[in-house]
Amino acid sequence: MLTYIVYAPFTNDPAALLDGFFEQPHEGPMTSPSYLPPAGETDWLCVPQENAERIFLKGSRDHPEELASAGRVFLEFVRGFQGLGSIGNCVTVFGSARFPDGHRYYELARKLGYGLAEAGFTVMTGGGPGLMEAANRGAKDAGGMSIGCNIDLPFEQGRNSYLDRFVEFEHFFVRKVMLVKYSKAFVFMPGGFGTLDEVFETMTLMQTNKIASFPIVAMGTEFWDGLQQFVRGTMLAEGTISSQDLELIHFTDSLDEAIAIIRAGGVVKANDGS
Repeated sequence: MLTYIVYAPFTNDPAALLDGFFEQPHEGPMTSPSYLPPAGETDWLCVPQENAERIFLKGSRDHPEELASAGRVFLEFVRGFQGLGSIGNCVTVFGSARFPDGHRYYELARKLGYGLAEAGFTVMTGGGPGLMEAANRGAKDAGGMSIGCNIDLPFEQGRNSYLDRFVEFEHFFVRKVMLVKYSKAFVFMPGGFGTLDEVFETMTLMQTNKIASFPIVAMGTEFWDGLQQFVRGTMLAEGTISSQDLELIHFTDSLDEAIAIIRAGGVVKANDGS
């Protein structure tokens, strides 16, 4: 079998790096497990690979293996750009996959999705079950555009049934870029470590001026009460954040207030950072 390796020399010169890329034929199959394509699969960089992110993050590897992972990441970004382009004014809703239909947070997220779609926004979520499904479902109920960016996780097996457009991702960080890149506002429903990761990463991007200061709304105030106490009573008190940073996020249980905050965020201002 003739396999092609994408090869480039190590250099700090971008021009030299581009000039150095070439396809180098290699006789025989690769022996590294992370390099082996699925049986009968030739264009293996373009298809899902089991444990792709785990392989990528396991530590230092041979240079060709790192380049193969970089190629997969690049193509995953391209798939995201192709799948998510031209989706209009978009709001991303984050939240747990573990709250079922009938739970008060599920019903709140569904009503939120409905209200956002009625207000003319595309609703984007992680594409899984729970509160993501609820927000997508509400958007569909209202006849709006519903988008999902899914990833295979223990509590997010497969996409939900309320999506107009759907992209599957292998790498967490690529998925998170897409969930942020296309949105003009963000709503955080109750959730676990993943939701907290998304809350603080989005706020950090705004705090450091990596993205504009779009509206961030946290709904389910009882759930977020402990976090608010920690942020104000510890982080602010110890000086690790500023009082201005507290203005990055709004807490409310009112759907009307949440949508009004998001609508008012159409004109955004830059943040000084800290």
